Amino acid sequence: MIRRIEDIKERIKCGRAVVLTQPEISRMLEERGEVSLKDVDVVTTATRAVMSGTYAVLSFPLAAPGSFIRASSARINGVPAWPGPCPNERLGMIDLMVYGTSHSIYQPEYGGGHLFRELVEGGEAVVEAESEDGKVIERSIRLEEIPYARIFSTRNAFKNYVAFVNPRSLPLKSIFSRIEFPPHLAAATVSGCGQINPVKNDPYLETIGVGTRILLNGAQGFVVGTGTRSLSTRPNLLGLADMHQMDPEYMGGFLTSAGPECIGSWAVPIPVLNETILNAILQQDRDIPLTIMDVNVRQKIGKSSYGDVWDSVDLRVRFDPERCRGCSVCTAEPVCPMRAILIEDGRVMRDEERCFNCGLCVSQCSGGAFQGRLGAIHLGERTVPIQLRQSDRARAVKLAERLKEEILDGSFGLTEMVERL
Repeated sequence: MIRRIEDIKERIKCGRAVVLTQPEISRMLEERGEVSLKDVDVVTTATRAVMSGTYAVLSFPLAAPGSFIRASSARINGVPAWPGPCPNERLGMIDLMVYGTSHSIYQPEYGGGHLFRELVEGGEAVVEAESEDGKVIERSIRLEEIPYARIFSTRNAFKNYVAFVNPRSLPLKSIFSRIEFPPHLAAATVSGCGQINPVKNDPYLETIGVGTRILLNGAQGFVVGTGTRSLSTRPNLLGLADMHQMDPEYMGGFLTSAGPECIGSWAVPIPVLNETILNAILQQDRDIPLTIMDVNVRQKIGKSSYGDVWDSVDLRVRFDPERCRGCSVCTAEPVCPMRAILIEDGRVMRDEERCFNCGLCVSQCSGGAFQGRLGAIHLGERTVPIQLRQSDRARAVKLAERLKEEILDGSFGLTEMVERL
């Protein structure tokens, strides 16, 4: 049985289509023991994770026409921005590229990811620019004053990722951990949303291609191609969307011991066209290999599965303020990569919307105020506890549910690719 996207679109239009999130179809498989092509038309998938390959392109008026020749360098809230490629000579306009992983020259724990979220939240940013004719121009700006603002990716939504451990005898600073990576295989960090990841559910990219409509940070956007370092065995995607339509809940900066990183979120509909796609959709976490790497040299030293990461664990980290002792983990030496732990009137509070559910607080809290089962990976006969998750599966599920709702209410239309990747 082979179906066409046009047939599924017609079923959606007539209200006869079955649209399920990936977790819903997995539950259907568990309850029934089997799922056929007749049971589902579209499966919504998603991922939310630290995605280094993210940048923004912004274009806006900086000063009056004729006030400077062209910009040669710039910063936004101290985050370096690169002018061009269009010179905008004497127009008073500026085009800027801002990397999600760039670090502010004023605040070492503030980066492009933080800036993107603050702009989408409606915050004001300070632009500083130097022109070729030696002038310094400064102005404050909000997203609503930036006519063109797009988020692009050089590589996002990997078909899952890897786990990192440190088998050496010394701790190590790394972008894969908020605190120094403990030695002697004491802990692991993991990335990848497992069975709900978009590319895992369409591994041969039969429905995901150039022109496929997606949700990027909650905004409707499109796949442009495959990203850098994309391989047939481990593909990733390049996409874009308008920042004006994005939801800050799915964005942000993520602090690591090597500086701030950038968070991105993707949701992709997978039309269930044939048995190959259905079989990929039905693959569970325990069936998906997870490579284990030595974080010092980025080389493979073992293999586990995403069942170790996501089976029988808590997707959300719980916070019990009554058990809080006010220790230095939250007060003097805050470890939260999202700055979601706040101190108000001497009491420790948590910003639920900003929390990434990474779980680092669980291992560091002396009073057990932060709770959650994070699982452990298996490296030979060694069991290594997971200390930090760089993927937020709880919100990825939420974004997949949002995409399902938008498909069913007609606000999100499926698109057929114009070219295979």
